[in-house]
Amino acid sequence: MPGAYPQLIQLDQKKPLSAVIKEVCDKWNLSGPENFALQYADGVQTYITESNRLDIKNGSILRLTKAPGRCAEDLYKGIQSSDSGVRCESLKELAAVSTDITFAQEFISRDGHSLLVQIVEDANECVYPELPPKFTLSCFSLSLNVCVCVCLCSQLVSFVNGKLLDASIQQVSLDIMESMVLSSSSLFHQIRKEITLDQLISHLQVSNQLLQTKAMALLMALLQTAGETDRQVLSPIIVTPEFVFQNIIHSSGSVGDEMAHHLYVLQSVRLNLLEPRMKTPLDSFNQEQREALHSLRQAVFETESEGSLSNERRRSLCAKEFKKLGFSNNSNPGQDLGRTPPGLLALDTMTYFASRYPDAYSRFVLENSSREDKHECPFARSSIQLTLTLCEILRIGEPQTGSNYHPIFFAQDRLLEELFCICIQLLNKTWKEMRATQEDFDKVMQVVREQITRTLSSKPTSLELFKNKVNALNYSEILKLRQTERLHQEETLAPPVELKERLKPELLELIRQQRLNRLCHGTLFRKISSRRRQDKLWYCRLSPNHKVLHYGDVEEETETPSIESLQDKIPVADIKALLTGKDCPHMKENKGKQTKEMLDLAFSITYDVEEYSLNFIASSRTDFCLWTDGLNVLLGKEMSSEAMRSELEILLSMEIKLRLLDLENVPIPDTAPPIPKPPSNFNFCYDFSQAEQ
Repeated sequence: MPGAYPQLIQLDQKKPLSAVIKEVCDKWNLSGPENFALQYADGVQTYITESNRLDIKNGSILRLTKAPGRCAEDLYKGIQSSDSGVRCESLKELAAVSTDITFAQEFISRDGHSLLVQIVEDANECVYPELPPKFTLSCFSLSLNVCVCVCLCSQLVSFVNGKLLDASIQQVSLDIMESMVLSSSSLFHQIRKEITLDQLISHLQVSNQLLQTKAMALLMALLQTAGETDRQVLSPIIVTPEFVFQNIIHSSGSVGDEMAHHLYVLQSVRLNLLEPRMKTPLDSFNQEQREALHSLRQAVFETESEGSLSNERRRSLCAKEFKKLGFSNNSNPGQDLGRTPPGLLALDTMTYFASRYPDAYSRFVLENSSREDKHECPFARSSIQLTLTLCEILRIGEPQTGSNYHPIFFAQDRLLEELFCICIQLLNKTWKEMRATQEDFDKVMQVVREQITRTLSSKPTSLELFKNKVNALNYSEILKLRQTERLHQEETLAPPVELKERLKPELLELIRQQRLNRLCHGTLFRKISSRRRQDKLWYCRLSPNHKVLHYGDVEEETETPSIESLQDKIPVADIKALLTGKDCPHMKENKGKQTKEMLDLAFSITYDVEEYSLNFIASSRTDFCLWTDGLNVLLGKEMSSEAMRSELEILLSMEIKLRLLDLENVPIPDTAPPIPKPPSNFNFCYDFSQAEQ
């Protein structure tokens, strides 16, 4: 609570909320707990009630505040105050808390929404220097779901159409009108009459992106709610959305997520106009559809005077030409268009291509009809399947959810047909590149689908750009992309290699710690005199804090001397370098006298200004590796001994095998199993020494 020391409480979800609030009030010595409530302290001011209290998570920060009823009563009185300052602050606070449904119900129960409507309708009451009207309008954000006054429409429309008003007022007004349209059919008709399409489109042509988004949201709400008759009034938005392409997609700013969703909805509404044709099969008794089908044949083949031919001769000629066109059922080609989808939409795309690009159409059909039957790319079969593919890629007839819009569709009127004209020629090109036969038809269609989807994913903004990109993505490029993606996938799915690299740092750290622990335990070394007498011993060990090396002479029977008994010491910070083999000072002094074994076991550390050195000769290669690795770790260098490499490989191999084991539902103990007792005798052992004799 503001001004009070915070409380850390253990919230008992089984206890009534009123009892919890009473306990909180008691700790702060507050009377009248019924006048208080809990809210979330961060984000939207949402009241906690019995219905949503289970949403509280551990660590949630709550605020003790006025109860919704008390808050609604205070604000209801505040906005009626004769003091303009009190009214201004009350409306600002009301705009902030009105989004909470609990508060909204309390405020509406006091007829507060009617008071707000009166303030909005009265321009003199609404517009005064201390308070922009957007705060009053914001108070309706949630109230609309409960109660809305139709008489607000005229005032809201005047705000939207007012050219000199603050853009924030228009944004809130558009937001409220969108909620009205979606909440009530009567309000939809009221708003459609009050506001014109030109007025809304004008808001899409401004530079304010938030205002554009709110205007587009209202347009989409009108489109989605409209019936068939009302949709015809709004048809300019669907049929010619050039204003979207020019003012939103090609604007200087980037398209936000909310606008992207609205553009996707508009795209879906436009494409879904094709759904009835897509789901309607060809009717062989429909004269118009039969004529459209025969126009495909007549557009490419020179027809004799068919009237002078007998019926049998005419049918035979038509069947032959329909076969060259690529229909499977050449005697009754209408059956090929009986499948839905794509239904009549496939006939529409074919006739559009034949009439819009007659040269390209004729070239496609004649070129393939002159090939061998097995290498022929059937135009009709390809067109029907391509139309179906485009319907699936563009999700025609599917729910309007998503934000993956295609800018190309807002620059064209006949977008599907134009896209088909490019892609059918692409299909013929890909067919030749693949040297396909009739058996390869499905493979070719898969490649063409991939070419289209990859190109559309790059968001081309014009048909020309789409055409250039999709044609550049030939069959060989598709194969290269597939190969690259396959290799990438194989690399991703190679767990042993990836696991090995991921485990290395952890295991190297384990080896480092083992080396340092060994140095802390210490090792016994022999002194080599000039007469090569090995009669003196000395001990060296690292301090537990890894900061000092302690060393000193010891007797032969000494086991592990304490650090205090070792009189000499060298701070690790003073160590300059680690030398091995013939580079060691004590090996240089005895040059010519040392053996190869001694060189392999010798190492030295130099300290201070490299004038002093501490010389070692390890008793074994193992001690040599342990000490040189440990000293390298102290100096911040990489370990380089063969023992380290061997141990790392062993640990990696063991760890990888353990990680790749299928241990699901297998309990793994936290402690190692006990070592069993030794056997009563060792007669099972094999004595190699006797066998060699």
